Amino acid sequence: MGKINAAITGIQGYVPEYILTNKELETYVETNDEWITSRTGIKERRILKGEGKGSSELGAKAVQKLLEKTNTSAEEIDLIICATATPDMVFPATACIIANKVGAQNAFAYDLMAACSGFLFSLSTASKFIETGTYKKVIVVGADKMSSIVDYSDRATCIIFGDGAGAVLLEPTEDGLGIQDAILRTDGSGGEFLHMKAGGSAKPASHATVDAREHFVFQDGQPVFKAAVKSMADVSEEIMQRNNLAADDVAWLVPHQANKRIIDATARRMGVGNEKVMLNIEKYGNTTNGTIPLCLWEWENQLKKGDNIILAAFGGGFTWGSIYIKWAYDSKK
Repeated sequence: MGKINAAITGIQGYVPEYILTNKELETYVETNDEWITSRTGIKERRILKGEGKGSSELGAKAVQKLLEKTNTSAEEIDLIICATATPDMVFPATACIIANKVGAQNAFAYDLMAACSGFLFSLSTASKFIETGTYKKVIVVGADKMSSIVDYSDRATCIIFGDGAGAVLLEPTEDGLGIQDAILRTDGSGGEFLHMKAGGSAKPASHATVDAREHFVFQDGQPVFKAAVKSMADVSEEIMQRNNLAADDVAWLVPHQANKRIIDATARRMGVGNEKVMLNIEKYGNTTNGTIPLCLWEWENQLKKGDNIILAAFGGGFTWGSIYIKWAYDSKK
């Protein structure tokens, strides 16, 4: 029997209907389309509207469509890991809510929080359940309703984030394809530059914290940008070297969609051309845990069995990482 790897055997994304354009943001804060586009690469982002709808709404739609697309029954799923920075509530886990919504009655489910790197951390974690033979069918879903924690009077953050979700099905393979390697890192000293000030156990919600607008994303942009450029580029180059991959060997770079300048810097460091970089930041902005699976979903028809794919992300914490995948199937045209 050969070595068991975890292979992505299906991918699905979901974004809400409402489109928040740069033009509309001009009515909220002092900004304009040229300023936003030149600094971030973002033209528009999707926003989940409706009372009582949280990240599970996005995640469940992605998972349900994934099950239908792969002809998989919900009862077959062994485990659901939800990567999210915006859970529906402190508890129960959003993964539990998603499992219930899709009817995955035999799955155990939990959330994993690593900010924008959460999808990669979850994918690596899920792969171990497959590689050890513990489970046969695992779903990883990245889902975030970032609009729920964005202050739309703060020009520094409101231009960046959007809502969305993506989900993958992982299954075992012994043909050398699937997840090959992962490098995941954290540096907690970066927490001061990107966090939410209140709402946790250290500073619970109160009238004072609400009045002080402390339940929104806080970002000190310059140190975050510098750390993201260096960390994403370093780890992507490192995973290539560790696996003896030259730039010509890489079919696709799938970067976290935080800022086009960060993405460009990572691609340059790896030596891959723009034609090999998955980019949809102009349409969706930064959907946090949704960005990487949404890219894979949109590019699925261009992926070929055996393609070498590098995933890379950076997030609050600081957290960052890279995963090397050999794509496991030719997409149905």
